[in-house]
Amino acid sequence: MLEEVFGGSLRRLSRAPLAVARFTARRQPFTPLDPFDQITKMGRGVNILGYDPIWDDFRRARFQQRHFRLIHEGGFHTVRINLHAFRHMNDANRLNAAWFRTLDWAVQNALANNLQVILDEHDFRACGTDPDGCKPKLLAFWEQVAERYKDAPNGVVFELLNEPNTQLTPEAWNALMKDALAIVRKTNPRRNVVIGPASENDIHFLDQLQLPADDRNIIVTVHYYLPMEFTHQGANWCPATTSLSGVKWGTDQEERRIEEDFDAVQQWSKNEKRPVLLGEFGAYDKGDMDSRFRYISCIARAAERFGWAWTYWQFDSDFVLWDMARDAWVQPIWKALVP
Repeated sequence: MLEEVFGGSLRRLSRAPLAVARFTARRQPFTPLDPFDQITKMGRGVNILGYDPIWDDFRRARFQQRHFRLIHEGGFHTVRINLHAFRHMNDANRLNAAWFRTLDWAVQNALANNLQVILDEHDFRACGTDPDGCKPKLLAFWEQVAERYKDAPNGVVFELLNEPNTQLTPEAWNALMKDALAIVRKTNPRRNVVIGPASENDIHFLDQLQLPADDRNIIVTVHYYLPMEFTHQGANWCPATTSLSGVKWGTDQEERRIEEDFDAVQQWSKNEKRPVLLGEFGAYDKGDMDSRFRYISCIARAAERFGWAWTYWQFDSDFVLWDMARDAWVQPIWKALVP
């Protein structure tokens, strides 16, 4: 089945998770790819599967195999797969077989539909509140995942941890990041790895990110949701903005702020000779749709002008790009992303 995925003529994959011992790609072995070239291939992308019941029961999945094709046909080139893996580990921090079968299914179907794949370890809350408890789990995660996907083509990229935050300070994150990267490099010495700064991948913390100078197979990621009063109005998980409503966006001054913020990131990128992935951005569903359209379009075009790749937050659940009930794109959001 794997040879069918990576061979010249592709046969439709089974919808059931594949029972394979290790992810292999004999017809298309891994070859190193310059990280700037990887960014070009990534282009436009979207976050998927983070809050889908598929991880607990494949039969309950909202996201179906056909959605990979629809994403590609919709003008996207990358999926960032959000992995809350810690809850699927046993007491010895080993990931269970069913979880891996689902991940194999997702990776194979994404690649079969000409999508780049970012495997994003997304347990940011657990790591932000308990860095000491996070460390053995994060290192065990990458030991297992890096080994399993060491033969995957270069279209599979690893992201060490989403949005390190709170108690995972810049100093603590620099130390943990280097330990996790060392684990990955044992089996994947040249695969591109995505790493972002502390404080939830905040652009203003880039100068505190200490990357190993001799490792050039690194892509730097930042997230952008400013101003939070607009992008998170009415969001019940964000106390500072939960009660807000009717906040609009789109003045010349607001557009200039994005340009100025992104220009600072681009200057850092040039100085450090590191490519940039805008790993998350968006505006919550309770905002005014016209303002959301202008905001999302402004960010996507600005990122593209600087030559960054981007992955919108997110396909479904909230910040919705695809309406599962209507089985269709949310047209204004889609058109903002892919004009």
